[in-house]
Amino acid sequence: MTDHGGRRRIDLDGVPETLLWNLYQRAFEARQPHPVLDDPKAIELVERIDYPFEETFGTPSPLLAQGQALRVRTFDDAVRGFLREHPHGTVVTLAEGLETQFWRVDNGRARWLCVELPETARVRRALLPDGERRRTLAQSALDLSWRDEVDASQGVLVTAQGLLMYLQPAKVRDLIAGCAGAFPGGALVFDAVPRWFGERTLRGAMKTAQGYVTPPMPWALDAGELDKIGTAHPAVTEVRELPLPRGRGPYFGLVWPALRRLPVVRNIRPTMTVMARFGPTP
Repeated sequence: MTDHGGRRRIDLDGVPETLLWNLYQRAFEARQPHPVLDDPKAIELVERIDYPFEETFGTPSPLLAQGQALRVRTFDDAVRGFLREHPHGTVVTLAEGLETQFWRVDNGRARWLCVELPETARVRRALLPDGERRRTLAQSALDLSWRDEVDASQGVLVTAQGLLMYLQPAKVRDLIAGCAGAFPGGALVFDAVPRWFGERTLRGAMKTAQGYVTPPMPWALDAGELDKIGTAHPAVTEVRELPLPRGRGPYFGLVWPALRRLPVVRNIRPTMTVMARFGPTP
């Protein structure tokens, strides 16, 4: 990563590069006249980064960008709910990349720990420097020693946004179990893609007209399989899908909410957000 004419040039590939796609979609939606996600920090970052966004990802689809922003808002709502109950708690974000959630929902009292791969940690620290209550830890989320850095006395919420689908199934199970065993009374919020979507990425069939190929997603979860999450550890006491907020237009205002309620077609949706709550370890 280098400075180029006052802008930061970023060179990432594979899964780490997806953080730029996510940022690009959020910024596009935030620029709309009536955005479903108010995210001025995302717009600022896109303007500060020297990266061929449009040449790589194409012009954002308004429908896709809105869907991405609504998914992000689902996470925001979960964090806000946690902070209402635990104003001095700790939010642990696993592999959030250039997510700007802190600037949208922080209450001025909570602590934030961002766990990032070393290459993405360097990017995040350069563009979003750590603060008094927010710091970045450079290591894989699968290295569970990050749990030793968490003060769990005031409550813990772990988020894994855009992460688990890129992991092998056994690693996903280990990560969920590691969180459940370490943070009794806490919770994990994550997103998942359905099996048809994951299979398409494994075939390399998810790509843009510009040639950008979505990295393989070996872990997938259909909407009717939430009970499998509970088998990862005895301390997982509740698993439920978090509904997407209503958005603009007929699709996100009417169609999407209906899809979630219809078992036959609910896996048509390309993603869902899930919360797993943890009780005391038996």
